[in-house]
This record gives sequence, structure tokens and C-alpha cells, in this order.
Amino acid sequence: MPSLAPEPRAMASPSRLARAPRPRPTPASSSVAAALLASASALPARRFLQLHAHLLRTGLLALSPSAPAFLSLAAASLPSHRALAVLDHHLTAPPSLPSTFKCNSILRALSDPADALRFLRRMRALGRRGNAFTLAILLTPRCGPAHARQLHANAVAEGHLRDALLATSLMRCYANGGDGDGARKLFDEMPVRDAVAWNVLIASCVRNRRTKDTLKLFEEMRAREGEVQPDDVTCILLLQACTTLGALDFGERVWAYAEERGYGGELKVRNSLIAMYSRCGCVEKAYCVFRKTPQKSVVSWSTMISGLAANGFGEDAISSFEEMIRSDVAPDEQTFTGVLSACSHSGLVDEGFRFFDMMCCEYRLKPNVRHYGCIVDLMGRAGLLDEAYELVTKEMRVAPDATIWRTLLGACRIHGHVDLGECVISHLIELKAQQAGDYVLLLNTYAAVGDWNKVAEVRKLMKEKGIQTTPGCTTVEHNGEVHEFIADDDAHPRKVEIYDKLNEINRHLRIAGYVPNVSSELHDLDSEGKESALTYHSEKLAIAFALLVTPQHRPIRLAKNLRVCVDCHNFTKVFSGIYKRLVIVRDRTRFHHFEGGKCSCNDYW
Repeated sequence: MPSLAPEPRAMASPSRLARAPRPRPTPASSSVAAALLASASALPARRFLQLHAHLLRTGLLALSPSAPAFLSLAAASLPSHRALAVLDHHLTAPPSLPSTFKCNSILRALSDPADALRFLRRMRALGRRGNAFTLAILLTPRCGPAHARQLHANAVAEGHLRDALLATSLMRCYANGGDGDGARKLFDEMPVRDAVAWNVLIASCVRNRRTKDTLKLFEEMRAREGEVQPDDVTCILLLQACTTLGALDFGERVWAYAEERGYGGELKVRNSLIAMYSRCGCVEKAYCVFRKTPQKSVVSWSTMISGLAANGFGEDAISSFEEMIRSDVAPDEQTFTGVLSACSHSGLVDEGFRFFDMMCCEYRLKPNVRHYGCIVDLMGRAGLLDEAYELVTKEMRVAPDATIWRTLLGACRIHGHVDLGECVISHLIELKAQQAGDYVLLLNTYAAVGDWNKVAEVRKLMKEKGIQTTPGCTTVEHNGEVHEFIADDDAHPRKVEIYDKLNEINRHLRIAGYVPNVSSELHDLDSEGKESALTYHSEKLAIAFALLVTPQHRPIRLAKNLRVCVDCHNFTKVFSGIYKRLVIVRDRTRFHHFEGGKCSCNDYW
């Protein structure tokens, strides 16, 4: 093989190499070129440039059919400035410009969107315009909204927007950048929409938490007879949306459609259904689907274990984990997150530490922030606050993030540990990650010990910083429609009936012994004022509405965007006993199954 060691200065200027006389190729040149190009992928950048110089001097690069692949490799392997210099040489070298196919191959290999744009501008300055696929290549997941808008303008100007691949790529970029309206507008302008375009739009709605719009799109797709219909990917995305929203009835309609179209046996669809049932509080149905799944993957097991954990069935989650081990399915990081969460929600401290050690020692998995978060939560709920703080500050092998500190702050609220709560807030401020919810937890901590001066100070600080709290919102699904309630809500069309029913419920519950827990009210009011402020919380309004519209035999299912307050928790416990109704509440962290005056969490949440 010829020497690959030209003078270093010769590499620096591809144009100088282009002017060097080239020897006449021999008959064996093509095979030599192929051998050299095959070795290129394993070379470091310096040796790669030496090989490039040799191929240019000998004329072997022009002879090889692998030349486009070599240029793509250069784009992917070399530092940005070196790669662009090499590629620029091949744009300008005689006898002619590279083909559009070759240019597209190079663009696909450039990892930096800015480099790809520079190469495209150079192509066009030299007369190679490219095609719709050229623009689609530039729309990578890393593209920002400004990048997408620039390429969108190019596509319109050049008449490429009728290309489905390009339009769908643009939609995906808008969606990834959080511009759901831009994605929808582009979708509406597409002359032909295939299943991929519909799925990208649905995924955009899911990603941007526009779950109600997601459900409407399913109906819109099905209504277009003779056109594209939902496929298995659509079903998975829709089930994920139902999981987020707690829309059980709609999720079951999607599942019925999936079975009707033959998608019911797809493992990913079944895993999504298990997650949907679990996140809607239907653990029995989730477990039934899980049991009937013939070839369970680690995702299947992890989803089921996490579902049992979130619904308060900690011991069942542990039993499932042990069955998974016996089935020779190796647990992964997500599996251990689920089983550690089960221990946390059920107060199983010793078991939690045992599984954490098993993950580290037996399965050689490196704990991540979520695993440590479960352990901190486990210790915090059990009252081991000082030990949890020591774990976070001295023993964790990864840097604690804001979620870890918030978990510890929540434990401070539960146990009224004011000093540690103030310390945790200082760490959040140091991370510049404090949120409104963090200050609410601190307010709760001060209010629990009756320190109203501190409550006033925190409120003043929040006002000065312009921190706005997230209003509590509770949703109820009825006949495929999701009804939303906030505290003191007067926007619902049946508000008069709802308030009358809630007043009736309150009278019955007070007779049965229910007393409002005024510690849940964070304002320094007298007892009567606090009781009045608690009366029309969003959960209570949602329960009153559900009582009006759901049959006696059906469970009442609620989804709350925040943690359930102590008073609403007590209210719902008494309600479930007096009205003999099963009430399933999903809050920000877990599920509560209220039945017969008791809750599945055993007041440990």
C-alpha cells in the first residue's frame, strides 16, 4: 500500500492539492481505492486527512463508487472547520459539481445544523439547488424554531411544501420546539396527509400537554372515511394521552379500535394499555392485560410494577418484581425505580434499602437521580430527615437536582421540620431552580407549626419575585368529555346544581362526624373563615359533579394536578363511607383509592 504520510502543510489547503498533477490510474486503481476507503472509518482525524490528501494526489477518489460515502464519513468524523474545508474542495473541484444525491449524503452526515446550513448555502452559491429531500435532511431534532421557520420559508419559495416528508419534518420541528399552533397550521395546509403526518400532530399535542386536542384528532381521523385511518402508532400515542389525562372511557374506546384493527397483539400497544389502566386507577384491568400478554418484555414488567406502586399496592409490586426475577427477565433502571417507589409509598424502609443494594451490587446498575429520589422520599416519609439530608449532601454519587431537594422539602412539610425546610430552600435558590410549589411547601411547613409571621414573610417574598402559584385543578371524565374544576369555580354550565349538591354532601358528612382540617388553609383566618375557604376546593366540586352524573355502581375517578390536601383527603374518606362509593383520586404523586371510609394509602402519602 502506498505511503499515507504527505507533508502536513500539504493537507492544509485542499485547493493546492487540486492543482497538483494527477498520475494516470492503473487498471487496479478501483480496487485499491475501495480498500483505502474501507479503512477510513477507523482512522483518527489526522490520519483521515492524510488519506484524503493521498486519494486526491493519485486521483483514486474520483474513480471509486464509494466516494460519496467517503465524503459523508468526512462530514461525520472530522472537526467542523476541517470537514467544511474538505467538502468545499469537492464542491469547487472540476470537472463538475457533485450530484444532488452526493450533496444530500454529505448533509445527512453533518451533525451540527449550523454547519449543514453553511454547506447548503455554499451548494446554492455554486448552482446546486437541491430538492425537497435536501431541506428535510436539515430538519433534525436539534433544530430550533428559528431554524425551522427559515427552512419553512425556503420550502414555500421553492415550491417544495407539497412534499409529504418535508412537510412532516417541519411539523415535527415545530412540535419539538413547543410551537403546537405552528405544527397544526402547517398540517392544515398540507394537500395530502398520510398516517405519519397525523401521528406527528398527535405526538405534538401529547408533548405540549394538549391532551383534549389529542382525543379530538382521533375522532377526526375516524370520521374521514376512505382516507387514512389510525394505525398502531396512533393507538399508542392516544393511549399515552389518555394516561396523562386519566381518560379511562376514551382509552377503552382506543383499545377496542386497536383490537378491531388487529393491533391488540402488538407488545407496545399492550404496554401502553397497561400504563393507561394503571394511571387511571384500574389496577385489576391493568393486571389482567399484563397476565394475558404472552411475551412480556422488561418494559411490560416495569410498567406493571410502577402501576402497582403508584396505586399503593407496594407488597404486590414487590411480589411482581420477585416473579420477574424468577422468570429470568433482568430488571433495568426503570424497574428498580418502580420497586423503590413501591417501598417509598408503602413505608417499607428495610425492603427499600435491600432493593437499592441489589441494584448496585447484584445487577451492577449505577443509581441515577430518580433512584436516589426514591430513597430520599422513603427516608423522609419515615421521619429520617437528618439521615436523608446527609445522604443527599455527602453520600450520593450524582449531583442532587431540584427534584431531590423538593422531595426532601416535602418531607419537611409532613413532619414540620422548619429549620431543615429553610436549609433546603436555600439549596434550591442556589441551583436557581426554585418554583412556586417550593414556596407553597415552605408555607405549609410554617403554617403547620402556626408561625404566621414567617408565612407572611414568604408571601411577601413571592410577591416581590413575581412568583405565581399554580391553581389546583381537578378533572372528571364523563361520556368521553373531560370536565375541569378549580376552587370556587363558577364557569361550569351546571354550577347551580353542583353547588347545591356539594352543600347537601357537606350537611350529611358533618352529621357523620366530618370536621374540616383547617391546617390545610394557609391564610391566617379564624376557624370559621378557614372552613369557608376549604368548602369549595376543586376536588369537592368534582365529587359533587360526579355524584350528579355517574351511576351508583360506577367508581368516581378524579385527577388532581397538585398533591391532595389533608382536608380534601379526610372529606373524601368520609364521603366514600356515607355514600358507599368507590372514589379513585390521582394526584401529582400517587393514587388514593377511597372506599368504606378508608384510603388505600393508610394516610401515608
